[in-house]
Amino acid sequence: MRRLPTYFISHGGGPWPWMPQMAKQLAPLARSLAAMPGEIGVRPEAVLMISGHWESDAFAVMHAARPKMVYDYFNFPAHTYEIEYAAPGAPALAEKVAGMITAAGLPTRLDGEMGFDHGCFVPMAVMYPQADVPLFQVSMRHGYDPAQHMALGRALAPLRDEGVLIVGSGLSYHNLARFGPSARVPSAAFDAWLGEALAREPEARTAAILDWESAPHARDCHAQEDHLVPLFAALGAAEDAPAACVYHQTEVFGGVTASSWRFG
Repeated sequence: MRRLPTYFISHGGGPWPWMPQMAKQLAPLARSLAAMPGEIGVRPEAVLMISGHWESDAFAVMHAARPKMVYDYFNFPAHTYEIEYAAPGAPALAEKVAGMITAAGLPTRLDGEMGFDHGCFVPMAVMYPQADVPLFQVSMRHGYDPAQHMALGRALAPLRDEGVLIVGSGLSYHNLARFGPSARVPSAAFDAWLGEALAREPEARTAAILDWESAPHARDCHAQEDHLVPLFAALGAAEDAPAACVYHQTEVFGGVTASSWRFG
């Protein structure tokens, strides 16, 4: 089995693939997500997703055999609350992953109740529309500590050699109070910094990302960093691998610059 890359993806807004106008605007994002299976070159044994929409007191690992749907968005059309993405879970693998996280000295627990949130099922519906790849999630931890989430990624890194695709799903810009034209300058500056930081040598890259709050407009772009935290885990799982920008778009939602990266 070849070593798989990891990804940090900007997952768009709400249930955008099921809304024609949003889907048209985010066509570049759709192309990048649809290209991922070809980039990987093999069918993964499973996809492990760390989403910016699930956090817990510990690193919770989704344990359900058939996870339910979690429609964690608001004021969208009625049909978007009937979407089904019926991928199977991976309970045996979830148990193994919980053991790996525990062995790394990090708090964890199995969660049999959590279902697929929209940071997970929306991009997966574009990546693997047949919903035929086992899928499970690992939560972020309250507090968003960068070093701890990087350590989570390091703990998960061996899965890359076992056919598991690790995807951090968030947004390179996420400030709900500043979408539209007011996002233009801060999102472009932060995105440029992020691209430059991720292009550095591994040791310097890790140091820069751990100190992300020193970046230009960092808190303007991430007043709360839940959508950036998945990057820490994706990078930690491929800490020595080169980065490649696989999606870049400007003027999203009226002014946002957004990007996604592959590691390895």
